[in-house]
Amino acid sequence: MSLIQIRNLRKEYSPDVIPLKSVNADIEAGEVISIIGPSGTGKSTLLRCINRLETPTSGQIIVDGTDVCAPGADLAKLRRIMGMVFQSFNLFPHKMAVENIMLPQQSLLGRSAREAYEEAMKQLERVGLADKARQYPDELSGGQKQRVAIARALAMHPQILLFDEPTSALDPTMVSEVLSVIRDLAGTGLTMLLVTHEMRLARHVSDCVFFMQDGEIYEEGSPEQIFENPLREGTRNFIFRIRSWTYTLSPASRDFHGMTGSLEKFCKDQFLGRRQAMNCQLAVEELAVAFLLPAIESAGKGAFNLTLFAGEEGTERKLMIDCSDFPEGKKLLEDLLKNIPAERRSSKGSPAAQDAESAKSSKAAETSKAKANAMEAAESSRAKADSMEAASAAILENVLRRLPDEGEDTVVFRIL
Repeated sequence: MSLIQIRNLRKEYSPDVIPLKSVNADIEAGEVISIIGPSGTGKSTLLRCINRLETPTSGQIIVDGTDVCAPGADLAKLRRIMGMVFQSFNLFPHKMAVENIMLPQQSLLGRSAREAYEEAMKQLERVGLADKARQYPDELSGGQKQRVAIARALAMHPQILLFDEPTSALDPTMVSEVLSVIRDLAGTGLTMLLVTHEMRLARHVSDCVFFMQDGEIYEEGSPEQIFENPLREGTRNFIFRIRSWTYTLSPASRDFHGMTGSLEKFCKDQFLGRRQAMNCQLAVEELAVAFLLPAIESAGKGAFNLTLFAGEEGTERKLMIDCSDFPEGKKLLEDLLKNIPAERRSSKGSPAAQDAESAKSSKAAETSKAKANAMEAAESSRAKADSMEAASAAILENVLRRLPDEGEDTVVFRIL
């Protein structure tokens, strides 16, 4: 028998608000399950029903042979074998880190203060925070608070551990420390259910991935299947969307801080390297500011639709510019692209060929720099706008390669 069996689970708050419609699943002991999907599809509600923080409207949740939805179910016993880590930490602000970990041990497991303290210190050391034991939550960073919350759950020695978007409330610089702890736990034999927007984590630690949509488990399968070859259209659309960034550039688009901020976040979410992320930002910003926006402002109409696609593990960085709302834009891009090298697929292969391509790129960069310097000296009397355009073209030559167009109105680049 599976450790957790979920049958026809339904949760409704009102006739118009039904986060869970009919959920069915079997989870084996020791499995690591990642639950992904768009916001509002019932992922967190599912976890809260499993540990009975929410009361299901109907259906069954059988944990280790006991239906925890049945009248009179022993919820205290359930919570002794099932821990939960929340996105908002839920630490007592007036108690030190070690005290936050001691308290549930004493109240639920009946451990003495000494036993609870020793266990708390053991778990704090496990998550790398033994030196923070006597600090209060407001003296800790967000990542440290979440690690204390994980230590608190581990101190109960649960069979099952639930994570409800454990990194969503963290600054991006603090996410990695929490993910590192979760990765370590995934190899310990704990049964783990993880609601997450961190797709790379879901791919690398999971035995199985549940994709939720419209209050149901829409598709489930191995990480390889879900992320590389999803079977259903809704899953395919979601996977493509999380790997892509879109922006519509029009005369009304003046929020460049918003554009660059969302682009930067996308690059971080895709775990792109520093150089790759910088090239993506350079490509979008130089194209938008120096060429695309001036063109549509001059025409007084039209728009460009930009899509940056990261691909699996950030390996296929493509920038697609849809000109269907501004046909004149295709000619503008064609003129710009005359000096940008086309993709040479035959150059890939042997290390020697790759070294030659690298040397060629380096030489092109030097030539481009010299060309830009010469242009600046020779054209010093030209308008400032012309100088900016020349500099932008030189930058783009070093970060973009032309790919075959995907449709009559779309120009496609590979970002180096």
